[in-house]
Amino acid sequence: MTKLFNDLMTGLDEVDAFLAGKKDGYKVNLPAEVDVKGIRKRLKMTQARFSRTFGFSLDAVKHWEGGRRTPESSARAFLTVIARNPVAVIAALHSIDQPIHNSARRSISRS
Repeated sequence: MTKLFNDLMTGLDEVDAFLAGKKDGYKVNLPAEVDVKGIRKRLKMTQARFSRTFGFSLDAVKHWEGGRRTPESSARAFLTVIARNPVAVIAALHSIDQPIHNSARRSISRS
């Protein structure tokens, strides 16, 4: 078997163990740094809109982007998910009766 196959099987075994309630062998790999400004720019959002859309304080976004603070591990995890699948995050956070503006939908669909 190839190394890739073995790595995939190990990962699946870890997922099975985690879902069964066994925490041994399961490890989350969070990035040490997250490019908050890069994520926000890719989504074509202002700092204010980014903070409102994803539930961050505007001050936190400004401090992260200015390098004055680093997002805590939970925020880095959330930012990683936003970077990978912003549509899913928006769908999960916003009720159906809150329309997503067409400009946001277009910028997100291009990412």
